[in-house]
Amino acid sequence: RHSENALRIAETLQGHAELEKVIYPFLANHPGYALAKKQMTHGGGIVTLIVKGGIDRGRKFLDSLEMLSHTANLGDTRTIATHPASTTHSKLSDAERAAVGILPGMVRISVGIENPDDVLADIKQALKASA
Repeated sequence: RHSENALRIAETLQGHAELEKVIYPFLANHPGYALAKKQMTHGGGIVTLIVKGGIDRGRKFLDSLEMLSHTANLGDTRTIATHPASTTHSKLSDAERAAVGILPGMVRISVGIENPDDVLADIKQALKASA
């Protein structure tokens, strides 16, 4: 269910005007798509969003979520979101974060087993509220 929900969320949000990018291994534009399809039955439960507007917008987006839990740890039956640039990697410089692939607007969503429409509604309202 995690993977089904994650794929639905990734596909729905792909191309959203407030996002620079949606990263998920079972999206055809992912650089590892062919390998993921070969090695995996499902795409997993983690969807990465790159929110436009950098670190401040990423933080504001996270604060605008109402249903999704905020935590630095990923993996639960409920959907969890984290903004690494302002949490787990906040002590690093911009250059150090960039070197390890942590972009300023990056938000990681660990998709749970809730109704994906509810999760999408919360993400969309947070994108709007944080604009």
